[in-house]
Amino acid sequence: MEVHLIDGTYELFRHFYALPSAKDSEGREVAAVRGVLGSLLGMMQAGKTYIGVATDHVIESFRKQMWPGYKTGEGVDPELRSQFPLLEETLTALGVVV
Repeated sequence: MEVHLIDGTYELFRHFYALPSAKDSEGREVAAVRGVLGSLLGMMQAGKTYIGVATDHVIESFRKQMWPGYKTGEGVDPELRSQFPLLEETLTALGVVV
């Protein structure tokens, strides 16, 4: 059995900066989500069945005392940030463990 754990945060950033803009019917940016989904669907079509995706969230931890900017999301483009919940919702609907 092969298990594939994907860094969803990395993939979302990578596709956000690599792909041209794409908006949904409500005008929201969705290109990065489409890119990640395309990659995962390609894996599934190649026969991969055990796939999980992990994403980062703004978190509270001891690291914030050491580095005040730790995972605050500060400086992240709002159009990128808004795609995190959409990615997680879409992956869950696809049956991918998030």
